[in-house]
Amino acid sequence: MENGDISSLVYNYRTYLLLEKSLSRHSIEAYMDDVNKLLSYLYDINKHPQEVVLDDLQKMTVVWREMGINPRSQARIISGIRSFYHYLMLEKKIENDPTEWLEFPKLGLKLPDFLTLDEIDKIISVIDLSQAEGQRNRALIETLYSCGLRVSELIDLRFSNLYLDEGFIKVNGKGKKERLVPISQTAIKEIKLYLMDRHLIAVKKGYENVLFLSRRGTALSRIMIFHLVKEYVAWSGIKKNVSPHTFRHSFATHLLEGGANLRVIQAMLGHEKITTTEIYTHLDRNFLRSEILEHHPRNKR
Repeated sequence: MENGDISSLVYNYRTYLLLEKSLSRHSIEAYMDDVNKLLSYLYDINKHPQEVVLDDLQKMTVVWREMGINPRSQARIISGIRSFYHYLMLEKKIENDPTEWLEFPKLGLKLPDFLTLDEIDKIISVIDLSQAEGQRNRALIETLYSCGLRVSELIDLRFSNLYLDEGFIKVNGKGKKERLVPISQTAIKEIKLYLMDRHLIAVKKGYENVLFLSRRGTALSRIMIFHLVKEYVAWSGIKKNVSPHTFRHSFATHLLEGGANLRVIQAMLGHEKITTTEIYTHLDRNFLRSEILEHHPRNKR
């Protein structure tokens, strides 16, 4: 099989991720970074991606270990490379997938940190409401936790996606998949208080429908959310390794501890596995809401 131009292969793969897989810009960049690591190694051994065999990839992982790349990072890169070769198989650019028998490095079990409800209250309590962005930050952190959102979903929230009277918000998740998520009365209260401040912001054109705004009237960035969380956690004196994702993990943990059905939790988080996707999509929305209202601690207090 004739080898194609490498730049064309990479460009077409990126287009495939964008149009057919409907991945976000952030996800596409991560996949392309994995492919670039592969291409860098292949350049050193003077080999074309379509000529690669399993032995080449196994030697590449040995090089990674010698470079000190940790097993989790190796596993992520291998996953990205597998996706690239899966695409080449789909496009009939190769006859055999060299990643089919490529093993992932063994990973030790590492459970992510989660926050107790008291710790979450402590973090929120250090937010200075006398500051211009104080109420906004209180509302966004409460929403982040009470709805179990990803950072990308939080900063993408729109006015048109709020159904506060009904107790729901519409979330744009990975792969542009929408889901309805019940929102606690505590989060609704904080959002309504924030809206009184938001009306005073000079909103830039194109951001009128964005819920959480920067002081410049534009959407918040992922980096800003990370910075805010790290800052408030430090002020609260909590020593755990906390990121915005920790609130999402805490949301799921608290629901599970409260007795919520695991499939409901997975559906609320927007997680889809091949074997259970149909189950998630057919769960009754009223049942989802009753589960959240019954088990989430924000609705108990």
